[in-house]
Amino acid sequence: MPNSLHDIFHAIANIRNEEEIQTTLMDKIGEHFGVQRWGIYLIDSQPKTNIDIQSIPAVCLESNPIGQYVVERHSPAHEQLILTPEDWKNLCPRHDHEHVMTGPIVCDGRLIGTLNFARDRGNPPFTASDLADLSALCIHLSAKIATLRTTPKTFSSSSTNPLTPRELQIAELVAQGLTNAEIAQRLWITQNSVKQALKRMFRKLGVSARAEMVARLQDWLIQR
Repeated sequence: MPNSLHDIFHAIANIRNEEEIQTTLMDKIGEHFGVQRWGIYLIDSQPKTNIDIQSIPAVCLESNPIGQYVVERHSPAHEQLILTPEDWKNLCPRHDHEHVMTGPIVCDGRLIGTLNFARDRGNPPFTASDLADLSALCIHLSAKIATLRTTPKTFSSSSTNPLTPRELQIAELVAQGLTNAEIAQRLWITQNSVKQALKRMFRKLGVSARAEMVARLQDWLIQR
C-alpha cells in the first residue's frame, strides 16, 4: 500500500540537513507516486548537493515546455498538461520516460530546485491527483529547505564532544555554509589555520567531509 502524504510530510519535518533528504525520502516518495525513477535537483544547495536518484535526463526536465512551465509558474506539471502524447514522444522517445512530472522547490520567491518523476512505458500517465499531491509535497519540501538554510546551527561542548570551543566556532560557521576564506575573515585567523583546524576536527570526529562533520555534531545535540 502506498505511503500516505502525511507519512512523507512527517519524514520531511524530521530531516535535520539537506544531505538527509535522499535517504529519508527515497523509498517513501517513489512508492507513493508509483514511479520507476525520480530525483531531486537543488540548484544552489548549501553545501553543494545534487540528489539524483536514477537520473532523469535534462531533455525531459529543462529544455522543453514542461520545464519552462515549472520555471515560469512555480507550479508542477506533467507532459499531458502541456503536450499531446504524440508531441511528447517526438520530444522524448525513451521507453523509460513514457510519462514525466516535475514540481518546483522554491525559497524566498526563487526556484532553487525541482522534484522530478518518470514512469516506464506501459505504466499509466500522471493525473490531476498526482499533481495535487506533488504540489503539496513541494510546499512542504520548500518550507523545510528554507528553514534549514535560515536557522543558524549552534554546537556546544559536552562530555561526548571532543572539539574545543574554537573548533566549535569553526564548525558553526561551516554549518552556515561559509568557505575557509570567509571563516578566516570572520574569526581573524589565516585560511591555513582554518584548514589545519578542520583536519584536526575531522580526525577527532572520524569524518572526512564538512557535511559529515556537521551531521555528526547535530547527532550529539539530539542525544544530549
